Amino acid sequence: MHAQFRHLLLEKHEVQYFQCDACGLLQTEDPYWLAEAYEHAIATRDTGLVTRNLQLADMSACILWRLYGRRGKFLDAGGGYGLFTRLMRDIGFDYYWWDEHAENLLARGFEGSPQSGPYLAVSAFEVLEHLSDPVGWLRNLREQTGCSTFITSTELFSGPPPAPDQWWYYAFDTGQHITFFCRSALQALADKLGLRLYSHRHLHIFTCERLSSLQFALMSRRRWSRLLSKVPKARLSSRVWPDSVLLSRTPS
Repeated sequence: MHAQFRHLLLEKHEVQYFQCDACGLLQTEDPYWLAEAYEHAIATRDTGLVTRNLQLADMSACILWRLYGRRGKFLDAGGGYGLFTRLMRDIGFDYYWWDEHAENLLARGFEGSPQSGPYLAVSAFEVLEHLSDPVGWLRNLREQTGCSTFITSTELFSGPPPAPDQWWYYAFDTGQHITFFCRSALQALADKLGLRLYSHRHLHIFTCERLSSLQFALMSRRRWSRLLSKVPKARLSSRVWPDSVLLSRTPS
């Protein structure tokens, strides 16, 4: 590891950023400020939350339908307010919410945990950049859930780490982003997990399954995923009404 730069987080903590000589991963020093950073689980500045979840639901529906069809159940780790879980259940996937920091507002009644599996796949969107030990977190999650696929998202940098004033994804004002990936760092992560990596722009899959690079590239594009997701939406039965009936019979 070698030092790259220092910068203020939360407008008060001067923090050193280090880069791995082997894989290129960029991380902060030991994040002692996280309790303060997570006073609010979802950063106020995250105005893209709804749009991002709508797009990721289409992309994930394509991927999960291609890999598993009607089989299995799925867990959204770091599920925030539950929007993604609710969207996937609306499509027809047997999806569950889990988050150690946020409150489930939109998928109440469908809480899960790593121990309540097994799950065929786990999604973890905008989570990797929050982890000080992504290898340990994903490895432990895989052991607990029995999953064969992780669907993740995070922004990548290419070449040397961007200068502090050249990349919005550092999110210095929130203090929540502490780990940053380039393509080689993602591949190193996949290798340590013993999984295949498929990566296109901000969407990344670690899996035991096989996909063609072309299939994944199409499924991870907004326009194509919107079109291709019409297949699972037509062939699966939405859980909107069955979930309502189930919850009406469940004591509050």
